[in-house]
Amino acid sequence: MQLTPRYLVKNRTLIISNEVGFVTEYRPVYQRELQVYRGIDNVLEFQVLNADQKPVHLNGRQAKFVAFDSHKNLVIEHMAETINSNKGLVKVTITDNDVLNIKQQYLHYNVYLINTDDTRTLTYTDEHFNANAVIYLNSQAFPGPRASIELERFQAPSGTNGNTEYISEAISAEPGVNGNEAIHTAAIYSDGYIGDIVIEATLENQIVGESVVEWTEIARVTFDGTEEDPVPVNFTGVLSYIRFRATANPSETIEKILIRN
Repeated sequence: MQLTPRYLVKNRTLIISNEVGFVTEYRPVYQRELQVYRGIDNVLEFQVLNADQKPVHLNGRQAKFVAFDSHKNLVIEHMAETINSNKGLVKVTITDNDVLNIKQQYLHYNVYLINTDDTRTLTYTDEHFNANAVIYLNSQAFPGPRASIELERFQAPSGTNGNTEYISEAISAEPGVNGNEAIHTAAIYSDGYIGDIVIEATLENQIVGESVVEWTEIARVTFDGTEEDPVPVNFTGVLSYIRFRATANPSETIEKILIRN
């Protein structure tokens, strides 16, 4: 039997509140890169110290946490919860929902104090007045669902007169990563569309042209124009390529189709 220890510790960071106005340390000793993981709530603790490395009494002041992506866009903003006012201890909970739409990357964060008169006091990561600290947003622990493929355009097959049917582009069904019971899910967003959306698939290894590919109907969804919510459809199979065929003109009535293999 192999025993592997796992550690349950508090993620605490020391920050400096400059209330003296001069430097007493000559090297950064507090700044470190924080790790925040997607797919789970992350609790970060901060302790506010003064230039003498003594805890700052918050005395009714509140701390606020802000984080920015590489494009300097504000992506996370939270009021910190005070744990112990006398010891300057606060905590911030970065929820799974906060980083749901943020890709794995480095973020910069700041913590500042909101005083009782609504003025703000910036805190620093070291006593050389560096304010920007780094968070690495890691998605390896909980990778989450794969991104959906979005289809928006339909066109009439070449050589068709009357434009009675329209087909989407063909997308890979990714047979190399799906098992024998590969599950595919599609969501069809419509706005007054009346007709059928037919899901077709092929086992051809390569699509050379529409005239030489044999497509087989996998599933069919009928719309009467009253649908307000996206219509889901699930199907299984180790397939090479998938496309969608509309039996009526989908222009301006089929908003988009999302599919995940």
